[in-house]
Amino acid sequence: MPEVLVPIAPGFEEIEALTVVDILRRAGARVVMAGTVPGPIEGRSGIRVLADASMDDVGADFEMIVLPGGALGAENLKKDARVGGLISALMDRGGKVAAICAAPAVLSAIGVTAGKRITSHPSVRQELLSRNEAVSDERVVADGNIITSQGPGTAMEFAFRLVETLFGKAKADEVNKGVLAII
Repeated sequence: MPEVLVPIAPGFEEIEALTVVDILRRAGARVVMAGTVPGPIEGRSGIRVLADASMDDVGADFEMIVLPGGALGAENLKKDARVGGLISALMDRGGKVAAICAAPAVLSAIGVTAGKRITSHPSVRQELLSRNEAVSDERVVADGNIITSQGPGTAMEFAFRLVETLFGKAKADEVNKGVLAII
């Protein structure tokens, strides 16, 4: 069973985080939402979520890390040394990293997207281009072990791409029979 870490920081985009967690869990992944702060964490739309664990309590044994966006959420992830450390460790051992919306800027700031094609929310494109990133207008982009997506409206496609990456197309199709997404 693949293990996936989803760090949750104040200001996270609820649609992106919860869609990914839900679809990956339906596929059979063990998904841990780890809070960067204690207690319920408030998203950009004021929805409070209780994380499964604290970032202080998670190890580095995940197969994939998925960063939800939200402008404030992504900035908070970018500032959190634990998040950067886990991503770097995962990349060093060939793991998979995914980011949606403003969160590809977190990956860029860490330096793991150099030479990779990525996409993001239009609000962070200039930041990415200023770092000489190869930015695409596609809704979801997979390049090697990095998967990125544009925003809340692409969250379902993104989640199914993650399922396909971890489990294969047949599992993605099986999960989709229950949710009826257009992917």
